[in-house]
Amino acid sequence: MADGRLERRDALTRAGEFFDSGAFRDRLSALIAYRSTSQDPGHDADLRRYLEEGLRPWVESMGFVTAIHDNPEPGFGPILTGTRIEDPARPTIILYGHGDTVRGLEDQWSDGIDPWTLTELDGLWYGRGSADNKGQHVLNLTALETVLAARGGKLGFNVKLLIEMAEERGSRGLREFVANHRDMLAADALIASDGPRVEPGLPTIATGTRGTFHFDLVVKLRAGGVHSGHWGGLTRDPAIILSHALTSMMDRHGKILVRDWLPQNGVPAQVRGVLDGCPVGGGDGAATIDADWGEPGLTSAEKIYGWNSLIVLAMTSGRPENPVNAVAPDARAHCQIRYTVDTDVAVFAPALRRHLDEHGFPEVVIENAGSRMPASRTAPDDAWVLWTQESMQASLGKRVQIIPNSSGGLPGDVFVDHLGVPLVWIPHSYNGCKQHGPDEHALPAILREGLLAFTGIWWDLGDKP
Repeated sequence: MADGRLERRDALTRAGEFFDSGAFRDRLSALIAYRSTSQDPGHDADLRRYLEEGLRPWVESMGFVTAIHDNPEPGFGPILTGTRIEDPARPTIILYGHGDTVRGLEDQWSDGIDPWTLTELDGLWYGRGSADNKGQHVLNLTALETVLAARGGKLGFNVKLLIEMAEERGSRGLREFVANHRDMLAADALIASDGPRVEPGLPTIATGTRGTFHFDLVVKLRAGGVHSGHWGGLTRDPAIILSHALTSMMDRHGKILVRDWLPQNGVPAQVRGVLDGCPVGGGDGAATIDADWGEPGLTSAEKIYGWNSLIVLAMTSGRPENPVNAVAPDARAHCQIRYTVDTDVAVFAPALRRHLDEHGFPEVVIENAGSRMPASRTAPDDAWVLWTQESMQASLGKRVQIIPNSSGGLPGDVFVDHLGVPLVWIPHSYNGCKQHGPDEHALPAILREGLLAFTGIWWDLGDKP
């Protein structure tokens, strides 16, 4: 037993030295240089190059048998799979990540920072994908490589790798792909990384994600605008009507008033228990945690990990960039509900229609309503979750927080539905990383700690029953 502990410690030391030498930074820098945005047109070749050139040779050097597949949905990015089977009797892990990014937004980044160049500034690593998701899946693969080297080319367990290139477009095609290849991808558990920790210094395990439901609210009253002097005060203003419809749905302090949208039995006891004492924080000052916003009586952790939220993502009437003296003909708001598995998504649109009619808004039309990414959750006390928590705490010497689902969305439901695996998400970022916006960055301290944690996880999988 003593020898085993020494070997494990040596593997962790090897991982730390690799990071401290700058080798991990250089590896991440090379991958950030691929302009693999799936949201900007004209980058189809970059999406494929990221897999063909950036990842495939590297993972094949670790003994994976790889293939790059066209997406089942035309027009969406390809998918890389890799299998490494040592002993079918040993555990098999599916390791997921995505190499596509959101738009580059090159003109919006701070002076001296380019989204496609890893830039170290004031102790932060800037670059598109540094946090979402290149830095995260590259870390997990680097830890795998570290254990292979420490064990003389053996892991002691099996790995199936899946890297998609359409996650930032809703993982289109992934569900069909996994369903069509369920035998090839069969595994005992999914262990992967995306999203933020609950706060920067607290390692986190999420056992699922919230889902996203989108809809447009539209008020269209006439074919075109009419003179504001001649008609203002006489004819209905669609922006005012839409604003009142929105305030009927949520009060001044962020409490959702369409109560059929919410978990009907409140926050489940198991969720409330695992979130007891869970902190929320680590932003960069761009947003605040407002104690009086949201559902009364819930903690901050319960609001974002155990409850649903309504957000108006965009709202227009007339031409804000070039206003004219006219009562606008129409108004539109694009809204989103972030929801947990404790809510029936099928009720969202009918409940909203019923609510609008009851509150006197028959002219408000609901368009394009539907779930874009379903919610998912593995029980927080699942054996795989608790085993992973124990491994991480042994490696890091600190508490690891379990949350029932992250606040954002990921395609975990695909793997639950078609592979039946428990979900163990281990994020390597934080709320202030500015993912999806300009100046996205990673915290090196979190990445280093994550590399140690995953090295320990991979080691323990090969070392224990």
